[in-house]
This record gives sequence, C-alpha cells and structure tokens, in this order.
Amino acid sequence: MPVTSPFGTLADGSAVTAHTLSASPDGVRLTVLDLGATVARLQVPVPGGGLADVVLGLGSAAHYASADNPYLGATVGRYANRIAGAHFTLDGTGHELVPNEGTTCLHGGPGGFHSRRWAVVAGDETSLELEVVSPDGDQGFPGRVTARCRYTVTDDAVTIEHRATTDAPTVVSLTNHTYFNLAGGGPVDDHRLTVAADAYLPVDAASIPLGWAEAVQDSPFDFRAGAELRGRLASPHPQVRQADGIDHAFVLPGDALRVAALLEHPSTGRSLEVSTTQSSVQVYTGNKLDGTVEDRSGSPLGPRGGIALECQGHPDAPNQPAFPSTVLRPGQEYRATTVWRFATA
Repeated sequence: MPVTSPFGTLADGSAVTAHTLSASPDGVRLTVLDLGATVARLQVPVPGGGLADVVLGLGSAAHYASADNPYLGATVGRYANRIAGAHFTLDGTGHELVPNEGTTCLHGGPGGFHSRRWAVVAGDETSLELEVVSPDGDQGFPGRVTARCRYTVTDDAVTIEHRATTDAPTVVSLTNHTYFNLAGGGPVDDHRLTVAADAYLPVDAASIPLGWAEAVQDSPFDFRAGAELRGRLASPHPQVRQADGIDHAFVLPGDALRVAALLEHPSTGRSLEVSTTQSSVQVYTGNKLDGTVEDRSGSPLGPRGGIALECQGHPDAPNQPAFPSTVLRPGQEYRATTVWRFATA
C-alpha cells in the first residue's frame, strides 16, 4: 500500500489522509490527499541525489478546504473550467447549476469534486485509485455519476486516469489543477513553454469562449516552437491584457494519447512533458494569485507563482454545439488519461 500519514482534520472533525507513492527512493515521489483527490506534493530527482518540489501546495487540510484555495492540485469536476450562465440544455431539458464565479459555474460549482472526500478503492506502493459518487442534482447537474481517479508513478512520470459513469444523460469533463513551478519558487516568467496547438479559444470578459477557435499564428499564443513566458505575458494583445496573462484553452489535434505541452526551466535544466487524450489544454499562468494564500512554507503565492496545464474537454462545450461533445450517457464510460513526464538536462 502507499505510505499514509495524517494531514489534519476538517471543520466537521473528519480526518484527511495523505498517500505517498514512489517507484524507488531516487524516483518521482507523489503525495495525494483523499480530500479532492488532490496532488499535495510532487518531488522529482535532483542530479547528485535528493528530490525537489515542483508543484505548489498548501500547509494543512483546513487550507485546502478553504474557499480561498485556488484549486491547488485538485481533481475538478463534474465539469472542469467554465459553463456560461451556470446553465445548459441537454436533450431539450434546461439545467440550472450553482454559480461560483459571478454568473458562471466554474470547475463544477462551489461544492465540486475538489471539495469532496474521495474514497480509496485500491492502491499499492506506486498507484492509488480514489472514487467519488455525485448524486443526481449535485450542483444542478443531472444523473448520478460515479467518478474515479487513478494515479500511477514510475521513476520519471505520473499517469492520471479519470473514469466516470452515469445513470442518466449528463455532461462530464474532469481534470487535475496542479500548478507547476519547476524552479521551486518565484514567478514562472523564466519558464519556457511549448504547446502542440495550431489554435486557441478566445474568450469574453467573463473568460467564456466566444464560440470559435482562432489560429495562434502571429499571436502571443503561438507556442508551437516554444517561447519564454515572460515576453508573452507582457504582450499588449487584448486577450492577454484582458486575462492579465494567459488563461485560455489550446485546441489539440487528434484524440489519442499524444504530447500536448512541454514546460522547461533552463536554469535548473528541469522539464515536464505533458501528454493527454483530452481535446484541449487550458494554460493558466496563475494570474489571479494575489498573495492572500500562503503555500506550504508560509510564503504568499503571488501572481504567476505557478502555471497550470489543465488537460480537459473544451470549456463551455455544453453550450457550444461546435465544440467536441462532453455528453455522457448511461452505458458509456468517460475515459481520459494524462501523463506528466519529468527530466533534467
């Protein structure tokens, strides 16, 4: 079984447990909480020995349960990203969701999967599988959904498998919301990002996709050849200025497991390759981190303190018929896989 340790208690007195996975003493070490199926810590090997933290994390269960937690490391659902107007229509029936970002339903609503206790259903030294059951009407979503998240580690990689079934037609899009910082701290401006996408989804002032994919060519969203984040985040492009950085879905070609992004930190030589079966990757450069939340060491998390690479279905797809469908029906299984592979030059 994974190595387990107590991680404090919630306001109702329930205990939170941390589960640590590793394939060897000198390989990747992953710590997952049963609260939100959350990646609380991810350490990668350092040349010459030792491990280095490369993700943002909080210091206690209470901090993870707080409404101020910007989804650090969480498994979010039922629907990752935004659903406009906290409303969608499926098979002619309208569904009113619980809004939690103005009139928008973000990441499944205020009581989404990130805030739930997940049950551990299987595990060993290198893998952990957790399950959450979401009743019909949960946050306004139809159907009783059973979702599972399985983490598996090797010496240099973490694989995340999301699965879900339903007893009535619904919509599902799950992702992991880990913030990476390959330097271990400070702004991620000096990181270099490559994204294997020819197009991205422009958004309105509420960060809702406008309904079409726009070519990245000749824009600050063209990361096909790789670029340092610093220059792109300083771009005067209206979409960058509106978001105070990047908070956009990049459209990935194909649907097999393929490389979606590469994040590099030249000073340390560390890199992260992200592969996925999902239709898009939301690149979020931590624009709204404002120092009000402290990390596990007690340091304030400031703007661009981490970058999230959220592999998911298209945001607002339930309201955007031109986007790939995220509808899940009885007898079907939602299946998505994402792999994080680490290296040091």
